[in-house]
Amino acid sequence: QLQLVESGGGLVQPGGSLRLSCLASGFSLHYYAIGWFRQAPGKEREGVACISSSSGSRNYADSVKGRFTISRDNAENTAYLRMNSLKPEDTAVYYCAAVARPSCRIGPLTQYDHWGQGTQVTVSS
Repeated sequence: QLQLVESGGGLVQPGGSLRLSCLASGFSLHYYAIGWFRQAPGKEREGVACISSSSGSRNYADSVKGRFTISRDNAENTAYLRMNSLKPEDTAVYYCAAVARPSCRIGPLTQYDHWGQGTQVTVSS
């Protein structure tokens, strides 16, 4: 069974940091580009960042540039999203997704083949 499982979400104060993980099972992430997305209550799901299969290319949404870093460890079949300087507007459910293609494009969401179930990130004092 092909599965992506996110972890690492939680409650953090503004200015704080979190690292999200995305573990793949049932398939190898080696040939997949990975994307991170988020969905806040009442809003559409939006792309946050993506990374190519070889980690040679990374793209970020303007809203997170300079604060978030996407990475991956193919040997561990895991992708990560390091989030620094968190703001209340970063509050959302965060999802990872995989597309069977080496190159990285954040959108459209429909290109992604596999999705995780999401992990909640809440930024509040």
